[in-house]
Amino acid sequence: MSHQEPVDLSPEEIELQLLLEAIYLRYGYDFRSYSRASLRRRVHQHLLLAHYDNISVLIHDILHRSDAFAALLSNLTINVTEMFRDPDFYRAFREHVVPVLRTHPFLKIWHAGCATGEEIYSMAILLEEEGLYERCQIYATDIDKEVLEKARKGIFQIGDLRKYTDNYQRAGGKASLADYYTAKYDNVIMDPRLKRNVIFADHDLATDQVFGEMQVILCRNVIIYFNRDLQNRVFRLFYDSLDIGGTLCLGSKESMRFASCADQFDVIEKHQRIYRRRV
Repeated sequence: MSHQEPVDLSPEEIELQLLLEAIYLRYGYDFRSYSRASLRRRVHQHLLLAHYDNISVLIHDILHRSDAFAALLSNLTINVTEMFRDPDFYRAFREHVVPVLRTHPFLKIWHAGCATGEEIYSMAILLEEEGLYERCQIYATDIDKEVLEKARKGIFQIGDLRKYTDNYQRAGGKASLADYYTAKYDNVIMDPRLKRNVIFADHDLATDQVFGEMQVILCRNVIIYFNRDLQNRVFRLFYDSLDIGGTLCLGSKESMRFASCADQFDVIEKHQRIYRRRV
């Protein structure tokens, strides 16, 4: 009987691997190629918040209780967002992307990793103001069904409004942000017209397939949480999903420089990480 040398992993690292396998086998979500450092932080945070002694106990719970998994999922997914986040990006989008979009009779836009939807409504407002929204179909996707439901409702806390209004103005807004929502109690409710051309759907960038012939794909500040292999898979997914000449918008902390398909994109705006697919 052959004896294999043990892999030099700590018990905690083995527990983390087993957790990711359990999630994949039980629920189909694949976090195995996410950045380990980021995952480790988020799992530790969840252990504290949900009062678990260790990962092994958590594994038992998520295998037998879907509510325990739903609570974990909300801590594993990245939901940091706000309306008109990084206003300079929206100014660059108006300047560099909108003129190209005007040349298309119909537009398909995919916002991958849309979280709770603030940036979906931001883009809808921008397209409305540029006279493009009527010819758009926007696909808003995320791995987490709970945050997708929040996005679908379009109800946000009124306490964030001052920040959102400032972002909107700095992003080159052409009216007043108040034109696009109704304030009620402690919330703001986005104008339902802003989601009339939006389809909300769950989609896992690690395992799911392409969306076809998009003119624009936005995936901002998501890919930094993936390891290099998964990043390359996702960039290839985006390349295959984009129309020739289509635009890919990444977050300011991300770059295609080291991607395996980097030579198949041109840089349109280097500071805001806006790229165009080559033939």
